[in-house]
Amino acid sequence: MACFIVPLTQAVATTIYRKVTKQTDTFVGRNLKTLELMLWGGSIMLLIDHLVNGELFAWNLREVLTIGVPMSVVVTAVWAIWCYAKERKELKVES
Repeated sequence: MACFIVPLTQAVATTIYRKVTKQTDTFVGRNLKTLELMLWGGSIMLLIDHLVNGELFAWNLREVLTIGVPMSVVVTAVWAIWCYAKERKELKVES
């Protein structure tokens, strides 16, 4: 199983982007650390699960495309919805 490869790659890319840009004044920049933690946590959990169950196959392209990509899209979508709700709540508190 290789479904963890896509979110793990996204986690690495997100970490590099956050450290290079160091943006905190934009909507994405203020909330990027949360996405990073979600991706790292899920990827590491899946990696450990696959190791424990003896299901670790790093190059199963079909699983990467059918499970890994949708999983990353869903995690990113949930993060975006959470960010939007958080920003709206903060705007209501300020006004």
